[in-house]
Amino acid sequence: MKVRTPISVHILLTFCLVTLSFEMFASDVQYFTSPYFWVVIIMSTLLLLIVNSLQDLVENENFKNLSEEEKAAYLEQKKVPFMRRLWDSAVKKQSHKEEKSLIIDHGFDGITELDNSLPKWWIGLFYFGNVFCVIYMLAYVFTDYAHQDAEYDKEQKTMLASIAEYEKTAPKVTLETAKYDPSNVAEGEQLFKTNCVTCHGDGGKGGIGPNLTDKYWINVKQKDLFHNVFWMLENGSPNNPTMRAFIKEGVISGKDAEKIAAYIYHINQETPPVTVEQGGASPQGEETTWE
Repeated sequence: MKVRTPISVHILLTFCLVTLSFEMFASDVQYFTSPYFWVVIIMSTLLLLIVNSLQDLVENENFKNLSEEEKAAYLEQKKVPFMRRLWDSAVKKQSHKEEKSLIIDHGFDGITELDNSLPKWWIGLFYFGNVFCVIYMLAYVFTDYAHQDAEYDKEQKTMLASIAEYEKTAPKVTLETAKYDPSNVAEGEQLFKTNCVTCHGDGGKGGIGPNLTDKYWINVKQKDLFHNVFWMLENGSPNNPTMRAFIKEGVISGKDAEKIAAYIYHINQETPPVTVEQGGASPQGEETTWE
């Protein structure tokens, strides 16, 4: 008769499996503080205790049917700690006497081998792998667990939420603090398409509004181009009411204006102008040299 695995080991393994299941199926909630988690743990523990009690009854009946020698061997084996027995089952070698009872003779080919039982740690990993596979597949099919797209969307929402929270307390970008940063050009282009392209045309080539790629400007309120564009976005055009004060009206933030100004600076100073022959609007205002 074999010595059973202690109930404490079963409870520990059950706790780990339940935690793994909640991590897969309910990773968005704080399950350690959830009553459902602890109800499952308590119910599982009670079931394990009931099963263990029934096994004790069966074990006592089987023990009565053993011979005195078998009873002594069983009691001696039961004194060995579980971890010791687990270790011995993995690494301990049989004596020559024990090997004789384990030898299998193929007979016709003369080859002999030992009919050893698999180590308990190996069997444990095998069963764990099977259980984990079932739980993982169920989680993958019925939840967002391990889905790359879902994980990406979740992380993106978390990132955007953290950015929004930062923006609440971040210092406001003003005309005095705004600075040109080439890394803002790409985002500035998208903001330009959302807020400015209707009047100034695709790529700032002009339309209802002036061509922003040439050297001619109607309103010159700052010494450098970048801050002049920022001033216009904040205050609007004194000469044309169609050019609104986007910042003061709350349409865009100072941070957005900084990005739009970076994009306009880029298309005006760092790329060739869009001429009339290329579809650009005719020059308006006076030729301006920026610092």
